[in-house]
Amino acid sequence: MTPTGLRVLDSDMHVMEPPDLWQRYIDPEYRHAAPVGLTEMKRDMRVKVKSHVMLRIGPVRPVKAGERPVWNAAQDDAFADAERRGWDTESQRAAMDAEGLDVAVMFPSRGLFVLGLDTPQVVGYDGLEPEFAAAIARAYNDWMRDFCAPHPGRMLAAAMIAPHDPALGVKEVERCAGLGFRAIFLHPGCVNRRPWHHAAYDQLWDACQRLGLAVTFHGGGQTHLRPDYSLEVLDKLMLWHVFNQPLGSMTALASMCGGGPLARFPELRVAFLEGNCGWAPWLLQRLDEHWEWVGRYESPEVVRKPSEYFRERCFLSVEAEELTVKDYVSWFGDDNLVFSTDYPHADSKFPRSVHHFHELPLSDASRKKILWDNCARLYAL
Repeated sequence: MTPTGLRVLDSDMHVMEPPDLWQRYIDPEYRHAAPVGLTEMKRDMRVKVKSHVMLRIGPVRPVKAGERPVWNAAQDDAFADAERRGWDTESQRAAMDAEGLDVAVMFPSRGLFVLGLDTPQVVGYDGLEPEFAAAIARAYNDWMRDFCAPHPGRMLAAAMIAPHDPALGVKEVERCAGLGFRAIFLHPGCVNRRPWHHAAYDQLWDACQRLGLAVTFHGGGQTHLRPDYSLEVLDKLMLWHVFNQPLGSMTALASMCGGGPLARFPELRVAFLEGNCGWAPWLLQRLDEHWEWVGRYESPEVVRKPSEYFRERCFLSVEAEELTVKDYVSWFGDDNLVFSTDYPHADSKFPRSVHHFHELPLSDASRKKILWDNCARLYAL
């Protein structure tokens, strides 16, 4: 809760999974090939799946004696206790207390990338078989269930779903709904280059609508899926990370609002997280223009402007220091924005995310909506 008495619901708080999560939780028949979290760097978020390392961050130069990596230096003290405790449940609770969070929905770190491979028929023998992908997701969700269990109602979770076989994904959606998960999350990258508006995914959207779970898209870095929203040719994190999350969110939004899923599933709620919000007015205006131009031929079931579907049932996250939120609100109002801290990633403002959010040019009424009301609506609290 804020000093002014506003409740705070973090729509996108991250955990740091233990490197041996999948060795401990995956089904026994897959244990020999279980993904392994890497620990070669401070707060290493990479994970090795078969022969592939994800996230792909490009060249890593040695750290000289006494040197502190620029992207970690400001946070070493803030994260020291959580690191000492191994990022366990109680360190997560302590982080929520320090930030002033009443409730948070948990998303992964290594798990953002672990399913970032096409199936073998596309990339050959070293791809990710649908049954194996489903087992990886199942293991993560079982671990997350145990992680959140000591603080029910305060620590909520989004379920990892493998889209490699939508039918297997539906089974996991149904299982996780029974475990109390509030949403599913998907990487915006398209498995086998199949876009999110493809009819193959309708069974997944139907299950989420039927069970009341939100669908969230959350990128975060380079995997082996295509298109690569970091633009591939950019060789510096400072450059490619600028594009990666917003472009992934934009593409998934275009599919869901303009490709037909939100028209076919009138109660589905969708969020595009950690990709900023300031681009939305431009993108949705352009998407509306193209719908008016060729939509009646290419997406005949989309009977209204894509922006209208967006306004009704989509959400974007606003970062703690995203000043362009004022431009978004002037175009679309404040009903579709949710707050996130991004703890404990390198671009998080922890433990002052809520403090910085209060410095944004927003009214008190908008702050209340963004910090709690809209998040509660997204996750059906």
